[in-house]
Amino acid sequence: MPSDPIYLDNHATTRCDPRVVEAMLPWFSEAYGNAGSRHAYGEAARDAVDRSRQTIASAIDAEPAEIVFTSGATESNNLAIRGVAERPRRRGDHLVSVTTEHLAVLDPIARLVKRGHKSTLLGVEPTGSPRAGWLDPQRVADAITDETCLVSVMLANNEIGVVHPIAEIGTICRERGVLLHCDATQAVGKLPVSVRELGVDLMSLTGHKLHGPKGVGALYVRGRDPIVRLEPLVTGGGQEGGRRSGTLNTPGLVGLAESVRLACEEQPAEAKRLAALRDRLFDRLLGGVVGIDFVGPDWRVEPDLRLPNNLTLRFDRLDGEALMLRLPGLALSSGAACSSSDAKPSHVLRGVGLSDDHARCTLRIGLGRDNTEADVDAAAEQIGAASEGLRAEMRG
Repeated sequence: MPSDPIYLDNHATTRCDPRVVEAMLPWFSEAYGNAGSRHAYGEAARDAVDRSRQTIASAIDAEPAEIVFTSGATESNNLAIRGVAERPRRRGDHLVSVTTEHLAVLDPIARLVKRGHKSTLLGVEPTGSPRAGWLDPQRVADAITDETCLVSVMLANNEIGVVHPIAEIGTICRERGVLLHCDATQAVGKLPVSVRELGVDLMSLTGHKLHGPKGVGALYVRGRDPIVRLEPLVTGGGQEGGRRSGTLNTPGLVGLAESVRLACEEQPAEAKRLAALRDRLFDRLLGGVVGIDFVGPDWRVEPDLRLPNNLTLRFDRLDGEALMLRLPGLALSSGAACSSSDAKPSHVLRGVGLSDDHARCTLRIGLGRDNTEADVDAAAEQIGAASEGLRAEMRG
């Protein structure tokens, strides 16, 4: 029986850590009460939710009351963006974001624009620059107007790993009196994250990107200096202070908190380990594969400018999808599409200046907690053999 493929798609999702599963299990079948119920079972669930809220708040330097639980980062992003923009009393109707944001940010903004809002999507440093994909804070400063109600910039990109200067952008937004939302989905647990040091007003995160459960996430909402008020997207029960109604997913929230706790506690050592694996993989590929390069910022020049677990590769004149078909022993993704339902090349890769043809010649590797040196060595060997085989076929 063939062995399972080596999993290298940890930007898409991660395996739920057994320690997280163990923490969640009692809340499915033993302590199964509704956190909104006023009896012993409900009180136990409510206590678990309160502990989870405290754990997550402590991990990101927030207060427990500033954590709103959601179904994941997509909902958190929507609540942050639409929650600000759709409030009857707001500063204006202009939003600022970035061309390389996740669609969970770009799509809500596009929807608001169709309803009469205005938006400015900022470009980033192009391919060829050692800071490819990076957002210059001055572009944010230049884009803000008296009508700007929100700026939304991710902390770390899910495709090319670039880390944006959110603290500098936060200072600009604070000086101009504009709220700043940050999608930190890929960053929490990979980088040190403090909402106070970053100066963000809203920040999204989710469990399944850091070895936690799927379908559960959180939105940090600043509770003071200033208090951020949101128009709710989901109403009907008054949970989460009226900001997000719905029965709380107690097992999922326990798992989310445990995954955040573990990831943040282990982050310094794990970041070094993942960076060493990434470098080992790239060095082997660079030495053995013809016509290969990376896409995104050059971490060899500025190590802190790229996520430690990210490596997006571009192959000269080799289609990424065709290459993946020759790699049954690896689970990774290509740049042929930014989502499984979209046939167009990734908007992120196009956003850093790659042509459609070049964007299709990419593979994205996301390393994770379970990956080893043996994994990256095997991946380098398989990618090398597959690329050479595809080139030989093209020559033939």
